[in-house]
Amino acid sequence: MTLSSPVLVGRDDLIALAERRLAAATGELLFLAGEAGIGKTRLLGEIAGRARAAGYLVIAAGAAPGDSEIAGGMLADLGAEMRLRPETAAAGERLAARLHELADGDQHRQRRLLVADLADLIARPGTAGPLLVACEDLHWADDLTLDVIGRLGARAKQGRLMVVGTYRSDELYPRVPMRRWRTRLLTQRLAEEVRLPRLDPAQTAAMATAIAGAGLPRSVTAAVHARSDGIPLHVEEFLAAGTDDGVPETLADAVLARAAALSPAARALAEVASVLGRSFDLGLLTAITGAGPDAVDDGLRELTARFFVRPRDDRDGYDFRHALIRDALYADIAPHRRRDLHARAAAAAAGFPDAFLSDQYERAGLTDRAFRHALAAATEASAMSAHREAVQLYRRARRTWPATLPPAERAGLLAALAAELAAVDDNTAAADCYEQAYRLRLDRGDGPGAAALLPDWVAVRHLLGAGLTERTAALRDALPLVAGRAPERARIHAALSAAYMLDRRLTEAIADGELARALTSDLPDDGGHQVRCDLDATVGSVFLFAGRMTEGTELLRGAITRSAGLRLEAQAARAYRMLGSSLSVLVEYPRAADVLEEGIAYAARAERVNDEHYMTAHLAHVRWATGAVEEASMLARRVLADGGGITTEITARHVLGYVALSRGRYDEATTHLDEAARLGAAMRELQRLSPAWWGQAEVALARGDLGTALGLCEEGFAASSRVRDAAYLFPYVVTGTRAHLTATGPTAARDWWRRASELLHERGIPGTLGAIDHAEGLILLHEGQTGKARVALASAAAFWAARGRFWEGTAVLLDQARCATRSRRPADAAAFREAAVTAYTQAGLPGPVSSPPSEPAVLSAREMEVARLVAEGRTNREIAVALTIAPKTAAAHVEHIRTKLGVSRRAQIATWVAAR
Repeated sequence: MTLSSPVLVGRDDLIALAERRLAAATGELLFLAGEAGIGKTRLLGEIAGRARAAGYLVIAAGAAPGDSEIAGGMLADLGAEMRLRPETAAAGERLAARLHELADGDQHRQRRLLVADLADLIARPGTAGPLLVACEDLHWADDLTLDVIGRLGARAKQGRLMVVGTYRSDELYPRVPMRRWRTRLLTQRLAEEVRLPRLDPAQTAAMATAIAGAGLPRSVTAAVHARSDGIPLHVEEFLAAGTDDGVPETLADAVLARAAALSPAARALAEVASVLGRSFDLGLLTAITGAGPDAVDDGLRELTARFFVRPRDDRDGYDFRHALIRDALYADIAPHRRRDLHARAAAAAAGFPDAFLSDQYERAGLTDRAFRHALAAATEASAMSAHREAVQLYRRARRTWPATLPPAERAGLLAALAAELAAVDDNTAAADCYEQAYRLRLDRGDGPGAAALLPDWVAVRHLLGAGLTERTAALRDALPLVAGRAPERARIHAALSAAYMLDRRLTEAIADGELARALTSDLPDDGGHQVRCDLDATVGSVFLFAGRMTEGTELLRGAITRSAGLRLEAQAARAYRMLGSSLSVLVEYPRAADVLEEGIAYAARAERVNDEHYMTAHLAHVRWATGAVEEASMLARRVLADGGGITTEITARHVLGYVALSRGRYDEATTHLDEAARLGAAMRELQRLSPAWWGQAEVALARGDLGTALGLCEEGFAASSRVRDAAYLFPYVVTGTRAHLTATGPTAARDWWRRASELLHERGIPGTLGAIDHAEGLILLHEGQTGKARVALASAAAFWAARGRFWEGTAVLLDQARCATRSRRPADAAAFREAAVTAYTQAGLPGPVSSPPSEPAVLSAREMEVARLVAEGRTNREIAVALTIAPKTAAAHVEHIRTKLGVSRRAQIATWVAAR
């Protein structure tokens, strides 16, 4: 009986799909997903064989469990395979060299150029024919490998290239590098995924028959299916290990039952090989065993014949037929023998990657040597911006550091680990490492070294919800530690300015920013440029929100130009973010759109995905604010699907909430705005919370829930008032005025208008001032001062139109229509209403579904008496007799009532009375 099925069972549809893709003019990235043992490797091999038959050059590599610690591990294997072929040897040599080269500029730029160059070397290996890149076990691949494969997938759309990768769908745990990467590629339609199902009982029987070469009893195939659950690898192993006692209970039992039939020498060789991993090098295997080459060859022949291992194409290495087979053999090794084998492997592996050596030494219990190699590998991974790999390696270095390691070196390692943890968003662990490093440096009297950690440590604590007081106190406590050291003090003051800026404490942000700017002249260029560019972006943003528009814009534009010129892509993207997002909040929509589109294009070229998503979310806000509602929805939903940081999600949900509000979908709006408020509450920043509260207030107002609307408006006012903000307050001015007029009348509305207007005038931000006229016009209209109301509302309408603000701009048209009606100007009223309907139609909305409610008319006691008599059908003369007043006086009362109610006929007055 053979072990492997000579035919591929139950995969005809997947083979047909692959053949269609191979025959197509353009390629793609195709994922073959499924649980361990389901047959992904076999299917990948079948596709590769058919690709060769179709004229494709096929290069292949696979990842192993330890490869997630080695930056570019699978890429190195691809390069090795390319070097075996004359037509691709030069590209393979260049790929191997490029893996260890860095370009100039910041780390992110180095990584981006590295990814681009590696992808180009693989996609254009020097042959004119089509290319298939086969990648096995991507769930174990490192970040750099995944980035390059993702780039290849995008390149495949251009044709003559196909990338096929397998992964275990049951091992995509939350922090596995592939998890988010895969989701992004599928969402952006840069990849296609097929999942391999388990075999059903009939397919299991067919596979068993193919392996046995003859039909088997139904009882046997039923038992095999029950044990294997239709997983092909299990079917093969259970059939091969079947005994007189029946089918083994588990896959491990089946593997070990087969291993028991090996010769002692072959079994011992299999144990040694399992210590090296899924794949193992022939020379290293021979060195570890201590046996001669002939003995090793004999053992490998037996293991190959028994289907435990298979030779690689280069014949210098072997792979276990499946990782699960290797796992079963490894787990069966006695503990002391396992440690001894790891020690021998490490001693014999001179020239192997430091990450591999550190793993072997740690498993051998030789921690001092494990530490040395782990630290070297972590440093190399960090230099390549391979953050996840660096985290694992720095953690191994921390686990294995010797007791004699000086505190200064411990602090340096912890600080490096903290930076890498922050880069992969493990902020809780990063904060803990920063604190440990800080304490170590303080304890040994290194005040400047401890202070140098504070800016990054505080930034991490901010993401964990630490309040402004806690963060600024920590930074100010660090200033005495760097007394007389201008560069260090500049960095601390720059961090203070950024902390105050995030909380919109503009006065304090400017004060610390100016101090930092004065100190930056003493900063050396290596690192000084970065601090200066970041600082100018911070202070420039503060100036904008302080109403110093020209100064702020010039500083931010200068920061963009200098950063880009120095190839500091992180700083340039940050400056774009801050300028574009600030202008979008400050009602400078045309300029905001220009900056954001420019910044998005820059971030896309630099492959700064999070910056690109953040700016796209703010561009969505600009589109909503200017009436492009459908585009706003599309952009916001796209960045939510693509993923991003918490601030990106908050902004996107603000936009989706506003879009739903505009469409009258109040439940949907509430869902998005509530989630935005929940996320913003953890950050406790005005810019994250206030926009959600305003949207919630508008929803409450539209639903007639005046108490909630007023409460949210007051909450928004209090938050802005604490920091003397106007940018986030201005939308509340009109919303709060409407709510007060409807709920309590003009006195409370005027008090609200006065308090809010004072803050807007104080900052003097041009894009916010139109709210003052709009709110005052509403109050005047309510009071019956239609002439003054008409002037104020016209001023507001002109303002919103000039700014392109859709929400208030359409609402003010309806307000003008009501004012015209009360002023007996029916033609004007109709024109204003028609303009509002046109605006809604152009925005793709069904109509002014969320138009502001009309406040209840306030009639005097005498006017109420007259209105009730009108409702009874009395004439003016009859009303005069009933109330003992002159008929002319009765007629005047009726006219005043018509004006206040905005109606023209007596029947409408009767309807109004009946509704009360």
